[in-house]
Amino acid sequence: MSDVIPAATTPRVPVRLGGQLSATFPVRRIFCVGRNFADHAREMGAAVPASPAERGQPVFFCKPADALVLDGQVPYARGTHDLHHEVELVVALGADAPDGVLDPVRAGALVYGYAVGLDLTRRDLQGAAKAKGLPWDTGKAFDHSAPISAIVPAAEVGDLGGRSLTLAINGTERQHGALGDLIWTVPDILHELSKLFALKAGDLVFMGTPAGVGPLQVGDAFVAALDGVVTLEGRVTPSTTATL
Repeated sequence: MSDVIPAATTPRVPVRLGGQLSATFPVRRIFCVGRNFADHAREMGAAVPASPAERGQPVFFCKPADALVLDGQVPYARGTHDLHHEVELVVALGADAPDGVLDPVRAGALVYGYAVGLDLTRRDLQGAAKAKGLPWDTGKAFDHSAPISAIVPAAEVGDLGGRSLTLAINGTERQHGALGDLIWTVPDILHELSKLFALKAGDLVFMGTPAGVGPLQVGDAFVAALDGVVTLEGRVTPSTTATL
């Protein structure tokens, strides 16, 4: 049987191999982690665990794959007056998880590479939904809400423990966080996600943001960095339609 409409194009993120953009990574799903840095959890008014044993369960939400922005040009989101930036480590999965719950010890074998991205948030819509106990989808899972850099293979990155994330807006640093301060590490998160979803090659995981989230305006230039690995540069452009 033939399709009645044209098939959607699979988003593909550039891959940097040996310093050159020479391949692409087809994206299946985007998973996101909330409140994964203690300082950000505090600034959002959430409780912070005193020890790993008190972490409870991580907060997960999703974005559609077509929310990715690959050229750094981010239209100001429609329907909001309070678009916020959140810089994040992005983990790209290059293999399917085995059936059942993934052992954290085996989680590293699923990771193809890393990128830096922005989890853009319509903070006013998210806040209104939270106040009413409703889902966050309108605040998180919207068009152009996931700018991302090129992906760098894990073998070229090495250990993440000593690295950090940074975001500058118009030349002024807004966010900085050491990856060693993640409440849930990459293996932890893949283990927890596997309890809820079948993880597959092509999945991306946005790992959470450090403190310093704040508003973006049309014309703002941003530079996000996973230090020593990769950067993402871009600009906020006028909305494609008038905001409400």
